[in-house]
Amino acid sequence: MALAHPALLLSLAVAVVGGGDARKEVETVPILIEEPRKRAASKEESREIVSGQHVQVKKSWERPGVYAWGSNAGKVAAPDSNEPVIKTPRRIPYFDGQLLRDMKLDRDFGVAITEKGDLVQWGAAFDKNHTAPVVTLKGKDLTKLAISRDRIIALSSNGSVYSLPVAGADQFSREKPANSSWFPFWSEASPLTYRVLKPQNMGWGEKIINVKSGLEHSLFLTSKGRVYSAASSTESFPAKGQLGIAGLTWKTRPEGPFDQPHEIGALSGFKIKSIATGDFHSLVLDDGGRVFAFGDNSTGQLGFEPEPSVAYADIPLLLPVTKLYSGTNMLPKVTSIAAGGSNSFFTVDATKVQSRKGGDEVVPAWDLGRVVSETWACGEGIKGSLGTGKWTHISSAPTKIKALSGLNEYDEKANSVVPIRLSHLSVGSLHACAILDNATHVDASSRTSSNDTNFGADVMFWGFNEWYQLGTGKRSNLNTPTYLGPLDGVPTDADLIRKPESNRFQITPRKTVRLGEGGSGRTASVEQRVECGRNVSAVYSGT
Repeated sequence: MALAHPALLLSLAVAVVGGGDARKEVETVPILIEEPRKRAASKEESREIVSGQHVQVKKSWERPGVYAWGSNAGKVAAPDSNEPVIKTPRRIPYFDGQLLRDMKLDRDFGVAITEKGDLVQWGAAFDKNHTAPVVTLKGKDLTKLAISRDRIIALSSNGSVYSLPVAGADQFSREKPANSSWFPFWSEASPLTYRVLKPQNMGWGEKIINVKSGLEHSLFLTSKGRVYSAASSTESFPAKGQLGIAGLTWKTRPEGPFDQPHEIGALSGFKIKSIATGDFHSLVLDDGGRVFAFGDNSTGQLGFEPEPSVAYADIPLLLPVTKLYSGTNMLPKVTSIAAGGSNSFFTVDATKVQSRKGGDEVVPAWDLGRVVSETWACGEGIKGSLGTGKWTHISSAPTKIKALSGLNEYDEKANSVVPIRLSHLSVGSLHACAILDNATHVDASSRTSSNDTNFGADVMFWGFNEWYQLGTGKRSNLNTPTYLGPLDGVPTDADLIRKPESNRFQITPRKTVRLGEGGSGRTASVEQRVECGRNVSAVYSGT
């Protein structure tokens, strides 16, 4: 019998039951023969069916912007909503289609730098009657941001540092600085109140290249590896040693502005390459892989066991990282630092070497030179913010984050197994995020096969979650790094048939692409970045 259609309905009208002429009618039984599945119309459709990560990369280029979640008490995560919390990542419409140079978030205010270098502010602490994002400081070609309790520290491309109040009312009500005009010998008042912080004794061609800030203090890193510190809040002067200058207090400060920068003399002779700040403590890393810490140590955030009689250190102390690897035949070198709240983090490349003490252990030749990348944490972890898998109130010494240590992958170009390091750590007041430097691929095109899919860098969150700032949609704290789901919406049919690991959230690495639907927009170099703030988190498209 020839089938006229792939979905032929067969009807069984009569069946013979028993013997003789006894017959019994039975109900019609439909038999449906499934139609063949349609093949993907294009390579791109095939990629989207196979890989959820490919879809994420594609969406990040088609719809650049900002996703935020966590506390919305200050109208920061969702300026247009009265919801007290935003449980999962949600776009802030104002930033749709925009690329940002930097972003920093507090529970009550947010700040960002546009692609043109202008400052954007929003939130209740900026203007409780108008919480939507607004461009404020213009024309300074800003590149980086730091925030304190009540001020914004902004760095321009020429190395100038601007300090301005968070509150919009304070920006317009006080004496304004003079801006130089294009016309010779003429100046005009700036519409905003701000201060220019100028370090003394800067060398020829030396300029500020990075800024960080705690609740009361800020650090400035120069292009020659020098570090300056300054007060960064108008509410209180740093009093926990976080400036790194012995004996410097409100009473002993030198004449001049309260927020004048001071060079940290104890770091002279070391070329510093990285700086980090917590609420009341500081970390610096030099080009030799040495870490110095100073400031509050009440929970062990400096990497030393706290002493009741010595609550803080007002001079930089060298963190004895080598002690962490005593007896391991591993030679450690710190590669990066991060801090936030009462926590400190640092990553280490530990290289396998022969024992320098003449021990009995002999390292095989094939294992010599092997590098293991590890991440360490110290400070207060009672709410899970250390990520070590433990609920620890005070750290007596740094503890390894096992979920972010000893990771490896096969490098096809090098034809060998290589360690997976961290690309970046973003640390909020009580939660954190790690972006892994795993292999990524963003070169799939019409010229490559349909199996060639794009994928980004893995991202994991952990810590305090009272305001849903971890983005899991749940309120429970997490003391170990955990993956999130994709940023956008409800899973599609394709999402449901993929392996779970194909649907986890990833960050798109830097790539020069044409933005917009189908690549119909302008060409730009863009990457996604994560920002953890005070009880709120965000992912934004960075330029």
